[in-house]
Order: sequence, then structure tokens, then C-alpha cells
Amino acid sequence: MKNFKVYFILCLIIFQSCKNTSQEEKKIEPKAITIYTIGDSTMADKPNPNENPERGWCQLFPLFLNENATLKNYAVNGRSSRSFILEKRWDTVYNQLKKGDYVFIQFGHNDQKFKAPTRYTNPHVGYRYNLIRFVEEAREKGAIPILFSSIVRRKFNEFGTLIDTHGAYPLEVRLVAQEFDVPFIDLQYLTEKLEESYGVEGSKKLHLHYLPNEIPYYPKGKEDNTHLSVLGATEISKLAVNSLKEKVSSLAAFIKK
Repeated sequence: MKNFKVYFILCLIIFQSCKNTSQEEKKIEPKAITIYTIGDSTMADKPNPNENPERGWCQLFPLFLNENATLKNYAVNGRSSRSFILEKRWDTVYNQLKKGDYVFIQFGHNDQKFKAPTRYTNPHVGYRYNLIRFVEEAREKGAIPILFSSIVRRKFNEFGTLIDTHGAYPLEVRLVAQEFDVPFIDLQYLTEKLEESYGVEGSKKLHLHYLPNEIPYYPKGKEDNTHLSVLGATEISKLAVNSLKEKVSSLAAFIKK
């Protein structure tokens, strides 16, 4: 009888230990999350990928995510922070957000287009406050906003110097990130270094440069220094991934090793 009691107590201890271990394993298993991306054509999904050589960098970002993360790309060609709000695109994203999701925010290319009144925003007024709105409303839903400065345009002068085309817009992203303690990925800086590393001629491969009849999709040829080739989008996705792993540690569990 005494031996039976000892055996019974040992069984209880082992069972409880296994139960606790199982619970601990469940705790450390990463919960599935969704990454929402909002921005312009440099991020957006492009149609006809079997024929079209253009890509947005967020179109290729899922290649670097594991099975616990889903990316929903709401970036659209030609959108500024203003038109993204006016067209209710932000409302669509906001209504889906839940606690633990991430929101990648990158505007600027179209906010500076002063000939388009539904897109243009003053960098120090409308643009700044639109960014603040995205940040604060994402946080209302328990989501985690991440701010990105715009990728550079490929614009070299006659001396082979890469010239800035974004003016004060990237600065305002930095200031909002600092003031509101938002993770900030400086894609302007990172893509400047990328373009320079490829050089004046080599950097054409990062964009859309084709002679007439070189590829069927552009029979008349193409010279586009803003939008990205598969190579360019892949390179920028890599830059974003490496910077996110360094600056947003909570995302590391969702990036492929």
C-alpha cells in the first residue's frame, strides 16, 4: 500500500511537469500576425508578373517571412498620404487592424506633386499630420506602426553624384518617428548607399531601363528611374528586412532565418 502511494505521487509529479512544459512551449510559440503596408507605387503589387518586369519592394517582402506572418499590401500607384486617406483606403486598413499587427508606412513620392491638388501635402503640415494620424490610429487598435522614409530616385548629375529629389519629406518622417517614439527605417539613406554601390550605369539594373523591342512588355523601350525591377525590389526588401531585425526585435520571430 505504501509503495502504491509513492508510485501514485510520482505519477502526479510527472504529469504536472509534462503539463507545465507543454504550457511553456505554447507560450513561446509565436502568434500569427499580419503586416499591413500602406504607401505608393514603389511598394505596390504590380500586375502580370510573368510578363511585367516591374515590382514594388513590398510585393517581394513576403519571400522573407515565415509561415506565422501574412503580408497584406495596400500600397497603390500614385497615392500620397492625402489621397490614401481621401479615398478611404486608410479606413479599409484601419477597420481590419487587431492587436499585435504591424503597419508599414511609406509615403512622400506623390505628396510633393504640387500640380495635383488631391495628392499634394505641405511636408511640414499636411504630410506630418497624416503620418501622425496613421501612427495614432494604428496604436488605437493595438497595432504597431513602423515609419519608412521614401526610397531614392535614381538621379545622378553630370558629375556622377546622386542628387536628392525628396526635399523635406524624409526629414518629417524622422521627426514624427522621434517625437512619437515610432520605429523608423531610413530607406532613403539605405537606398542612396545601394544606388551608389551599383554606380551610375549599374544602378539602371535596379530600375526599368529597356531599349525598344528589348522585352515584349515595353516594345517602345522604357527609361524609368523611380520604379523598381525585380532586382531592385529584392535588394530593397533585403535592406528593409535587415534593418527591421535590428530595430524591431519583435518582428525577428516572423522573418526566415
